[in-house]
Parts: sequence; C-alpha cells; structure tokens
Amino acid sequence: MNRRQALLGLVALPAVAQIASAAAAPVVVVNKTPTCGCCGLWVKHLQAAGFAVQVHDLENLSAIKERVGVPFGMGSCHTAEVGGYFIEGHVPADDIKRLLKEKPAAKGLTVPGMPAGSPGMEVPSGRVDRYDVLLVDRQGKTSVFATHGGDKK
Repeated sequence: MNRRQALLGLVALPAVAQIASAAAAPVVVVNKTPTCGCCGLWVKHLQAAGFAVQVHDLENLSAIKERVGVPFGMGSCHTAEVGGYFIEGHVPADDIKRLLKEKPAAKGLTVPGMPAGSPGMEVPSGRVDRYDVLLVDRQGKTSVFATHGGDKK
C-alpha cells in the first residue's frame, strides 16, 4: 500500500463508519391506513429524530395489532414494529430510543387514543394534553413508561 492509498483510506473511514452505523440502526416499520394524516405526521417526527422508516398502507390493522399483542382498548391509529417491539400510536421518538436502549422484557409501547399535542397530533396553540406512554409487558399488563404534557406531577 502506498501513501496515497493510505490517505484515501483514512479519508473514507468516517463515511464508511456512518454507513455502517445507519445500516445497524433498526428500521421502524409503520403500518397505517392510507388516508390517515396524523400517521404521516408521526412518521415525519420519527424521521426527524433519525429513524429510518418503512411505511405500509393497509385498510385494516386488526390482524397486525393482534399478532404483536396490542392489548384490547390500548390501540390507536397506527401500529409500528422496531427491534422486536411494537409501537402503538403517537409514541414520542425519544421514548422509542429509550426502549431500544434499555431493552425491557416487554411487547412494546402504546399511547392509547390520540392525545392532543402528542407527535403527529400537534395543535396550533402548542398545547400538549397530559398523556402516558405505557409499557406492555409480556403478559399484556401495562405500566407507565413516560408521561408527557400538561401537569406531569
């Protein structure tokens, strides 16, 4: 190897490292209905937070929710999968990053309903209603993983 080849190799290292890092990051697979605007806004929120996202538009999400284990009454308008977990509804990207870092023994996270001010459900006034992100354990029981908006107490 000559000096020029060595220099070119050193210059290319950061780019190679960045590509390898991006390839190692898990992809968020989002299942949503084709006409849901807030789901599209949530996808943009994930992308802005650095996630790679694959979107699948489906007319009915019931089979997916059942397969991944979203508990009855804990659903929302879209169901995602990442790193072996489900992400149901308007879960903030930082909570997903925390889930992937901590790797709890769980099925996933859910934000039931569509709380005003949650990612993808922003309102012009900037108001964020209080809402909980729930961790769903392997038995389907929920516990509070994070609280956002309003008076968190």
